[in-house]
Amino acid sequence: MSTESASGTETRIEVTPIAAEQAIDLLEGEGHDTDEAGLRLFVQQGGCAGLSYGMRFDVEPEDDDTVFEHHDLRVFVDPASMRYIGGSVLDFEGGLQGAGFHVENPNVVSECGCGESFRT
Repeated sequence: MSTESASGTETRIEVTPIAAEQAIDLLEGEGHDTDEAGLRLFVQQGGCAGLSYGMRFDVEPEDDDTVFEHHDLRVFVDPASMRYIGGSVLDFEGGLQGAGFHVENPNVVSECGCGESFRT
């Protein structure tokens, strides 16, 4: 497992303050220890464009994960997912269409019409 801070390497994941705050609130609401647990960000096959993002809480990182720490939030990313989302920013948006996490990914070549999947 490798750990990166906000001033880490070129291939990293950034997290906005509002996204970190929302994720920490959810982690704590589920009874997780935020010193150990974190948000797992991953890419999976699916959607009309071929790939989609996934997020879940994990109690600890896997041995081969890269761990990013931003605004007291730990983010776990596996090596296969890092190929697709390195350099991305995790943000939280609210609005009339609902609130939720959003990945701003510079590697995306195209997205499906609904914005739920992408291609690199």
